[in-house]
Amino acid sequence: MSVSPTAAGDIRRYAIVTAAYWGFTLTDGALRMLVLLHFHTLGYTPFELALLFLLYELAGMATNLVGGWIGARFGLKLTLHLGLALQIVALAMLALLDPGWPGLVAVAYVVAAQGLAGIAKDLTKMSAKSAIKLVVPGESAGLLFRWVALLTGSKNALKGVGFFLGGALLGAVGFAVSLWIMAGALGIVLLAVLAFLSGDLGRMKQKPAFASLFAKSSAVNRLSAARFFLFGARDTWFVVGVPVFLYDVLGWSFTEVGGFLALWVIGYGFVQAAAPALVRRSGDGVSHEVSAARLWALLLALLPAGIAYALDRPDVLAPELAIILGLGLFGLVFAMNSALHSYLILAYTDRERVALDVGFYYMANAGGRLLGTLLSGLAYQSHGITGCLLAAALLAALSWLLALRLPRNRQPAQA
Repeated sequence: MSVSPTAAGDIRRYAIVTAAYWGFTLTDGALRMLVLLHFHTLGYTPFELALLFLLYELAGMATNLVGGWIGARFGLKLTLHLGLALQIVALAMLALLDPGWPGLVAVAYVVAAQGLAGIAKDLTKMSAKSAIKLVVPGESAGLLFRWVALLTGSKNALKGVGFFLGGALLGAVGFAVSLWIMAGALGIVLLAVLAFLSGDLGRMKQKPAFASLFAKSSAVNRLSAARFFLFGARDTWFVVGVPVFLYDVLGWSFTEVGGFLALWVIGYGFVQAAAPALVRRSGDGVSHEVSAARLWALLLALLPAGIAYALDRPDVLAPELAIILGLGLFGLVFAMNSALHSYLILAYTDRERVALDVGFYYMANAGGRLLGTLLSGLAYQSHGITGCLLAAALLAALSWLLALRLPRNRQPAQA
C-alpha cells in the first residue's frame, strides 16, 4: 500500500521530532543526576536539594499550559526549537557556576538555571507527544497505543541511560566539564533539527483563544488529576529519598547510584513499550484500557506501604534487598500506569485540539512532580525513606480514586 506524500512528510517530521526528543532526554536525565549528587556532596540537606528542583517543576507547569497554546497557534516546530535552545543555555549557565559564590547566590543561580531546564524539558516533551496524534489515522486506536507506548518507553529507557551518564561523567571529569560536553552534544542536535525539520506540525487552522486552554472535557480533567497524583507518588521517594538513601545509608558510589537508577528507568521504559501487549484491547479504544488503568493504579497504591513495612522488618529482609526489589516492582507497576495514561490522553482528545489538551495534561504531570519533589525532601529529612514511602502510598491511592472516575467512552473535546 502506497503512502501519500502528505502522510510520508508527517511521518518524516515526526521521526525527526522523536530523535530530537531522545537526544534531549539523555541530557535531561544526566543533568538531574549531576545536580543531585554534586550538591549533596557539597553538604546540601535533602530539603535544600529538593528546593534546587523547585523552579524546574514550577516552570514545567506553566510551560505545558502556555506551550500547548503556542504549539497549537504557531506549530510544534517552534516549541521544539525553543526547548532545545533553552536546555543548551541552562547547561551553560550551570557550567559557569562559581564555587566561590556565597551560598544564597549560588542556590538562586542554580534554581534559575533549573527553571530554564524545566521550560526546555516540557516544551520538547509536549512537541513530541502531541506530534504522534497527527500521524496516526483517527480510527487506528491500536496503532496509536503502540506508538505512544514505544515513544514513552524509549524515552524513559534513554532517561535511565542519562542517569548513568550523569553519575559516570561526574566521577570521571567533574561537574563543569560534564555540562559543557552535554551542551555541545545537544547543540549538534539543534543544528540537525534546524536543517532537516520543515513544514508545519500541529498548528490549528483556526487560531485558538487563550481561554480555550481551560475548556476541557471531564475525561481530560479527571485523567490530568490522576496523572498529578501518579507522578507525585513516584517523585516523593524517587527524586531525593532513594538516591540519598543509597549514597548515605547504604554507602553506594556516584556511579553505583546513577547506574542503579539508570537500570530502573530503563527497565520501566521497556515495560511501557510492552504495555499494549499486556492490556486487553477494546473496539472503542478506551473501555478495556480504562479498566486496566484502574487495576494498575490500585496495585501501585499498595506497593509503597508494603516496601515501608519490609524496611521496618530488617530481620526478615535486608534493607538493601527491600529497596532493590521494591523499587523494581514499583517501576513495573508505575510503567503500566504511565503508559495507559499516555494513551488515554490522546484517545480522549481530537486531532485539532491535541497540543492544547496534551499541554494541559502535562501541566498536571509537572505539578505532580513538583509536589513529589517537595515532599521527597521534607519527608526524607523528617522521617527518612519510610516517610517518603508512606507519602507515596497516599498519593498513589488518590490517583486510583480518580482513575475510578475515568469515563469508559470517548467524549467531546469540550464540556
